[in-house]
Amino acid sequence: MATDASPRGIFVGLATLDVIHRVDRAPAANEKITAAQQFMAAGGPAANAAVTFAALGGSAVLVTALGDGPIARLIRDELEACDVRVVDVAPDLDADAPVSSVAVLQGSGERSVIGGDAAAVRAASPDGEWWDRALQVEIALIDGHHPDLARAATVAATRSRVPVVVDAGRWKPVMHDIMGGATDVVASADFRLPETSSARETALALVAAGVPNVVTTSGPDPVQWWSGEDSGAVTVPVTEARDTLGAGDVFHGAYAFATAHGELLPARIAFASRIAAIRCAHIGPRSWLDAVRADRAAPSDQGAS
Repeated sequence: MATDASPRGIFVGLATLDVIHRVDRAPAANEKITAAQQFMAAGGPAANAAVTFAALGGSAVLVTALGDGPIARLIRDELEACDVRVVDVAPDLDADAPVSSVAVLQGSGERSVIGGDAAAVRAASPDGEWWDRALQVEIALIDGHHPDLARAATVAATRSRVPVVVDAGRWKPVMHDIMGGATDVVASADFRLPETSSARETALALVAAGVPNVVTTSGPDPVQWWSGEDSGAVTVPVTEARDTLGAGDVFHGAYAFATAHGELLPARIAFASRIAAIRCAHIGPRSWLDAVRADRAAPSDQGAS
């Protein structure tokens, strides 16, 4: 059932510092080029989804591992400026927080990323009672980074009957452990289970394994979905793509928001596609937020259902 109340969401996973350059073309080997514009913002799948959820009017908490270095402080401050509450489970972490270098092509909005994903960081999870308190929310999103956090959050969310959206951007070994607790797997067209060779085969394998809702995005192409024996496609709004950095993460955050509002699956997808299109139409990592904040109606009120 949809609700007019501001939904609460918990986002578990990666936060990075993104250093972004808009360029006319990618540099050749041993070449230096000048960026037309440059930006710096917090990034990472769970972090970007949380920023989106908050911009839509939700209450967003990000559970991640940052530490207390200068990069971590930049990430935390920027996220809190976007109304995301950051819970750092590793405040004494010695390792530097991850940094991603991003090039966005001016002509097409396509992006290339060289990033640290905290793969070497082992962040111990809080205990079950902590998670039970934290999961007094309507939705949880897990991106699979920081595996111990992902596993613990999935177990606790299942115990608390909180819907779990898994951001399946690329395969990670922890996916074996968290897919069983997912109510929704939202995957990119490039995501593959190890035993599959296509996006459709992966989706059908997830449905067969008992995942209630499986969604596959593919840039400007229709979003495919499967739910039990039903399936379909939702057309993506046509937009001039000026910057696609984080568009998939924005889709996930908006999808989580619509799910927390109780929307049906096609409506969740339509709403998330609309918000992701707004992101792609704006240059820079945060300029699009004003357009979203200006229209904070519930998903069903925005033509998503």
